Amino acid sequence: MIFALAGNQNSGKTTLFNQLTGSNQRVGNFPGVTVEQKTGSLTNRSDISIVDLPGIYSLSPYTSEEIVTRDYLLKQKPDGIINIVDATNIERNLYLTLQLIELQIPMVLALNMMDEVQANNGSIDILYMREILGIPIVPITAIKKQGIAELVQSAIDTAQDRRKPERVDFCTGAVHRAIHAVTHLIEDHAARQGIPDRFAASKLVEGDAPILKALRLTENETDMIEHAVKDMEDELESDREAILADMRYQFIEDMCKKCVVKPKESREYRRSVRFDNLLTHKILAIPAFLFIMLAVFWLTFNVIGTPLSRLLESGIAGLSGIVDSALSTYGLNHVVHSLVVDGIFAGVGAVLSFVPIILTLFFFLSLLEDSGYMARVAFMMDKPLRKIGLSGRSFVPMLVGFGCTVPAIMATRTLASERDKKMTIFLTPFMSCSAKIPIYALFTAAFFPRYQALVMISLYVIGIVLGILSSFIMKKTVYKGAPVPFVMEMPNYRLPSLKSVSLLLWDRAKDFVQRVFTIVFLATIVIWFLQSFDMRLNYVGNSADSMLAAIGQAISVIFAPIGFNDWRISTGLITGVMAKESVISTLSVLTGASATELGETLRTFFSPIAAFSFLIFTLLYTPCVAAISTVRRELGSLKGTFFVIVYQTGLAWIVAAAIYQIGRLLGQ
Repeated sequence: MIFALAGNQNSGKTTLFNQLTGSNQRVGNFPGVTVEQKTGSLTNRSDISIVDLPGIYSLSPYTSEEIVTRDYLLKQKPDGIINIVDATNIERNLYLTLQLIELQIPMVLALNMMDEVQANNGSIDILYMREILGIPIVPITAIKKQGIAELVQSAIDTAQDRRKPERVDFCTGAVHRAIHAVTHLIEDHAARQGIPDRFAASKLVEGDAPILKALRLTENETDMIEHAVKDMEDELESDREAILADMRYQFIEDMCKKCVVKPKESREYRRSVRFDNLLTHKILAIPAFLFIMLAVFWLTFNVIGTPLSRLLESGIAGLSGIVDSALSTYGLNHVVHSLVVDGIFAGVGAVLSFVPIILTLFFFLSLLEDSGYMARVAFMMDKPLRKIGLSGRSFVPMLVGFGCTVPAIMATRTLASERDKKMTIFLTPFMSCSAKIPIYALFTAAFFPRYQALVMISLYVIGIVLGILSSFIMKKTVYKGAPVPFVMEMPNYRLPSLKSVSLLLWDRAKDFVQRVFTIVFLATIVIWFLQSFDMRLNYVGNSADSMLAAIGQAISVIFAPIGFNDWRISTGLITGVMAKESVISTLSVLTGASATELGETLRTFFSPIAAFSFLIFTLLYTPCVAAISTVRRELGSLKGTFFVIVYQTGLAWIVAAAIYQIGRLLGQ
């Protein structure tokens, strides 16, 4: 059997999924954590699958999430639906429930967070609500595993008995007449397409274009539907969508008056209001955000991350020395010896030593996200983002982009309009991903040790500012129009979950180490081979005579105006297209410097201003191959993907060249 897990954003859906399946999916105090469906087997029942669908508020086809969820439910036809509802916000959550009931799929309602309802003197008459809605209802507290066994048993029993919801009619008066007239008109078409007639009728009354297209109605039938809708609108003096929404909310309100004693304001809510008086204050909000981020970078690069990174560097250097001595004693072939020590250990070790810095940074960022603060930042950013043609909802993918561009671009599926989605995809690569952190950390420590945190935050700010300016240009040219309204649930502040933070750090560490021992490892071997042999495959003692030198020298002239025309530097940037971490491993291999020596070695290649222009170019030039392929998939356009690559690389060259040339003139 297959169960679909559906519910609003931030209702505890992914927490319940983890409890049901034993998975460790990321859970956040932030709407939109799940952007694609995930599947897992029910614990101890490999024959039962749970599909975690993206969090949505409605089955209307406005956002990619809603389309994904609706298409799955209509086309895949799961054996049952587990609809999770936040019991502390029951009226808003039940709006989706009423639409799910119309699908006529066996369904169980999971009332989550019942512990909070009871703790704040609230109550829900579950038996009466079950009678009104016509579906099984199980109270649970997912995070504490309360009621999970009862929910599972109820879902299995309902699906095995193929027990469909008993009630689907929530309307009266003019709405009732319109929906029933349309139902009778389309029932044959709906049956042929496998769409429940009541669901199809209510969607047609709303003006749902995909359902209208799927049913393949005749022109006469379409006219009759529009006539029925027009009669309804004239009688109720409102538009079709508002009428359907009012009908559902009126039913929910009447039911809740009979079944629900609303909980009093919780202690968490009152605490959140006090914090928001400061952190979302119209004057203090932005300074507070900048102060918090500066503190995060200072702690990461000056207090915690860098010392741990140096400790790991020493350990890798010590291990490399032991291996070097052992291979020399063994008398291993000098070419293979060079591959192991000068290639693998130098390249992979140089990148691996930055794991503590990355984990420290994401530890602090996950604390901010889990606490609920980042949702406030998205709210605060709505007004400035609107000035460049985006809504605050675009901040969510941008925020994810500071971790990795790939999931950030995937997160644009949460945006309601195609215009907003394309603009956000275009903007997201300007957000500096974690793969660039090793480059920043190495160069700032080598060239700007006293101002390391300040230089780091300036790179992030420059990326954001240039992304905003680029978006402003796009708004005036390619993507004209206004952004859609921004609606986001503001979660209460809460103490970050140790499990959630640990999962994020584990995912980041695992992802980084996997990339180091796959893409970076392979790139290191290729670079070592190219710089160790000439065009006739003769081993060369001097890498300047290698085939890599010949290739690098041919393209190094392009980078001369930026301040670095050495073939080894340009080669490092090229390998960075595969994975940004490869820049460090390539430089380590080509210069023959270990992780502890690389910073000192780079001072012979760069002046401080050239080093900063190199950092700017690294910040802005084309994203990695994985990100490019994701852009291609989400945009669905090769031309658009090519434009992203050319625009980013061209802008990177122009900005880096301007900084270097101006800095050089001022220096003289």
